[in-house]
Amino acid sequence: MKVHEHQAKEIFAKYGLPVPRGYPAFNVKEAVEAAEELGSFPVVIKAQVHAGGRGKAGGVKLAKNIEEVQQIASELLGKILVTFQTGPEGKPVSRLYIEEGTNIDKEYYVAITLDRSKSKPVIMVSAAGGMEIEEVAAQNPDAIITQVIEPFIGLRSYQARELALKLGLPKNLINKAASIFQTLYKIYIELDASMVEINPLVLTKEGNLVILDAKVDFDDNALFRHPEIMEMDDPTQISPLEVEAKKYNLNYIKLDGNIACMVNGAGLAMSTMDTIKLAGGEPANFLDVGGSANATQIANAFRIILSDPNVKAVFINIFGGILRCDRLAEGIITAAKEVSINVPVVVRMEGTNVELGKKMLEESGLNLITADTMWEGAKKAVELANK
Repeated sequence: MKVHEHQAKEIFAKYGLPVPRGYPAFNVKEAVEAAEELGSFPVVIKAQVHAGGRGKAGGVKLAKNIEEVQQIASELLGKILVTFQTGPEGKPVSRLYIEEGTNIDKEYYVAITLDRSKSKPVIMVSAAGGMEIEEVAAQNPDAIITQVIEPFIGLRSYQARELALKLGLPKNLINKAASIFQTLYKIYIELDASMVEINPLVLTKEGNLVILDAKVDFDDNALFRHPEIMEMDDPTQISPLEVEAKKYNLNYIKLDGNIACMVNGAGLAMSTMDTIKLAGGEPANFLDVGGSANATQIANAFRIILSDPNVKAVFINIFGGILRCDRLAEGIITAAKEVSINVPVVVRMEGTNVELGKKMLEESGLNLITADTMWEGAKKAVELANK
């Protein structure tokens, strides 16, 4: 789960991190009131969307007076902001963040996330702050300094100071930077985050360290421990189909392809998408119905993937373990009664009660294409989607 910049900064402020004063605004009137509350100009007006690259896309602007605040807020609110991370469909701007201006001298990058190759958290810092980290990694990977964190020990003060020294920070700010790094790790652990990022961490002309932009992503599987974080969710920032899928505890992510996938198990779902790509197609979604899905969940999953207008074919790939093949068949038949199936559907089933499941589908009268293997099913789905 992602949160907006102003929400991430609220979290950072609670932990005592140095963030500029700012206020969220959901309409032009609130934007003006926020600027007046800050009491000095210029102020920075930031579109709040779940994506990076807002500045280059025109989503971050400077206002020198109240009139400019009104004009910029009017232009941004309700706009679809398209950045390099949103894709061509963009993200709607339904709120702004009005923040006091900062005298920037130098910019740095700091982030903590999980290094899956090591199964340990890692902190990354760079003196190339203010840029997209992907761009830095591609052009100058040596500019990114990393430190693996032992989870049973945590980020030690000497490690944090060493990172601050490598960034070339003024000596009088080494301990302050180290404290920021350690607090970030505390947030990462205590709030079950999957990533915390500061880009940029700014050295001001006055000689202070200030967090100018903040990003926090949370592990969905741990949100039950953090109801206060769950309340920060903004459904306008995700696909309506993903919002619908959440209602039924379905693991669904919309993609840009035209072959819908319905699979049980995250690993099999990833393999299925890879196989579709290998067969020359493009998956329209990731969908893991889980091992304990019932007929109603499967019916809703089927309805959701068919609601995507880009879908030209459906590939159902189920290995019946906990989720029996007859239960899958029941779900497909139930969904067919509720939703008009106007695209080809390829079904590959294997596992518990597979013969019963196949018999149920055969006797249903539905126009389904069967496949014995995943590769055969993927090839058929790609062929049918390209017709």
